[in-house]
This record gives sequence, C-alpha cells and structure tokens, in this order.
Amino acid sequence: MNRPSGARDQERGRTHEQGRTDELGDTLDRPLRDLRVSVTDRCNFRCVYCMPREVFGTDFEFLAREQLLTFEEIHRLVGIFAGLGVEKVRITGGEPLLRRDLETLVGMLSTIDGIDDLTLTTNASLLPKKASALAAAGLDRITVSLDALDDEVFRSMTDQPVPVQRVLDGIESAALAGMTPVKVNMVVKRGANEDQIPKMAEHFRGTGHILRFIEYMDVGNTNGWRLDDVVPARAIHGAIHERWPLEPLDARYPGEVATRYRYLDGAGEIGIISSVTRPFCATCTRARLTASGELFTCLFAGSGHDLKGPLREGLSDSEIAGLIRRIWGRRTDRYSELRSEATVDRPRVEMSRIGG
Repeated sequence: MNRPSGARDQERGRTHEQGRTDELGDTLDRPLRDLRVSVTDRCNFRCVYCMPREVFGTDFEFLAREQLLTFEEIHRLVGIFAGLGVEKVRITGGEPLLRRDLETLVGMLSTIDGIDDLTLTTNASLLPKKASALAAAGLDRITVSLDALDDEVFRSMTDQPVPVQRVLDGIESAALAGMTPVKVNMVVKRGANEDQIPKMAEHFRGTGHILRFIEYMDVGNTNGWRLDDVVPARAIHGAIHERWPLEPLDARYPGEVATRYRYLDGAGEIGIISSVTRPFCATCTRARLTASGELFTCLFAGSGHDLKGPLREGLSDSEIAGLIRRIWGRRTDRYSELRSEATVDRPRVEMSRIGG
C-alpha cells in the first residue's frame, strides 16, 4: 500500500534534520538527494519547447533498444544512488509510458531501501490505461504536463492532434488510483499560451491537485529560446493574485524547486518554478540519468558522464559508487545564475534526453 504523502514528507524532513554520515557534497556543499531517471528518449508529442517537429521528425534517429539501460541496470544504479543519499526518484522521458512494461520497473524501484518518494512525469495521454497498474506496483505520485485547457492552444503547443480531455482523463485516472495529489505542470511561453494561466488556475482550484507554472527555459539548443518569450514569475503570480488572492507557503523540504502559494479562500495551492528570473541553483540537489546511462549534474549541461559502460564492464557497486562520488564532488554547476547572452548559445543536452 502506498504511504500517505504527508508521511513521506515527514520522513524526508526527519532525514534532513538527522543528517547522513554518507552524505555527498559538491563544490558548493549541495547534497545529492534527487535522481531523475529517463527511461526513453521517445515521445508521442512534439512540444515546441522540447521536441520541435522540424528537428525530431520522421527521420530522427532515436536510441536503439540495445543502447537503453535495462530495468535491471536501472534498478542497480538507483540502489547505488540510494546508498549515496538519494531519497527521491522521478521516472521521466521522453514520454516514460512509451517504455514497455514500465510498471515492472516501478515495482523493482519501490523495493529499494532509502527511496521515500517514487514519482513519474508524463503527458498523461496514455495514463488511463496504466494508472492502476503503476499504483499497484508502488508508484507514489504522478506529475502531468499540461500547457493549456483550450484544445486549439494545446495542439499548437504539443503539435499533435490530441484533445485536452485525454490528458484530463489521465489526471482523473491517477487520482482514482490513489496517486494524489496530482501535480500539473504548465510551461508558460509568451505569445503562445499565457492567456491560459487564469483558465488553468480556475479549472484546478478546489480539486486537490497542485498546479505549477514553469517559466519557459532554454533547455537544449533546438527550441529557439529567447528571453523575450519568458513570462516572468511575478507576472504569472499577478495574473492569478488579482483574481484569487494568494499568500506564500513555506517549502516542504530543502531544495524544493517551486515557490508555493495558497489561495486565501482555501481552494488549494499553486507553485511557480522560476529558473530564469529567480534561479535556485544554490539549493539544487538533483542529478539526472539518461535512458542511455549518462549521468548529468545539471539540466543545462553540455555533456554527461557514462555509467552504462562501467556497469556493463563489470565494475562493482562500490566502484560505481566511487565514480559517482567523484563526479558529484567536482560539481560546480549554476547555469541559471550565470545565464547571459554568452551562455545561451552554449551546447546543452536536449530535454528529451535528460528528462526535465
């Protein structure tokens, strides 16, 4: 049976209060707490800020099956990361539900000691068929990407003829399976969907789900990012606050990326993730493992560190743990704090590989 989310938060809080003797620290003393695991680089959407169709078209070469980490390899690596202090694992993609028998992997990861929170990010288009199996396997929570409520705007963002209702059905299926609260992520891009901010807020108020707005970020090099396309956090907050007054909430745990607010009328809470205008590099505790077994220490990194090779070459768990220690110990990343005209054109890994 899944643990209540409040109990998980308490467990996380106790861990942070008590400290760990095996805690890793990078050059800025940031611990390693969160691991995002991509299980595929494929997706059935072509969102303009992630996998634009003109780049990820029919002739694009995705990873071959033999290049992907197996479920057993992912399980082994996550176990090693847990031994180094990781407490939260998020399964990502691409679209992770495209990976066959994903519930089998969820069941394997749910047994690893030290992992207090096992979550998944999805576009939810395939979720109605999978939610019950994922929950039964031990998945704690779901985060759903949804950038608009109007079908026309939604399709312009995803570049795919999928109706919004299919995503809403996916959210409902996750809730019925007990994976609550569902977090709903909306990437806001100026000139594309900023008019959807109040519509999304109105729809999800009072549902128990947590709507989070994300500033449009310069992840990868194929989405044509411009600073002028960013709707800043203060504008997002203002668009909601002027209609439904908000007040700030404390972070649930150290390193939480969203700034939290609650509605004064008691209709729930929202979050705003402001990587561009209010960088949070100083508290970043996240590492990312790609489907092909590369470890990235920053969402905006240009290159990663191969873990699949050492794994398949027969290195022991302790040897791989030592490799991860050295990689994290040398970590200096703070891209969002340094973002400028000089850094925007620097090569960066694509979102579809690193999983957001």
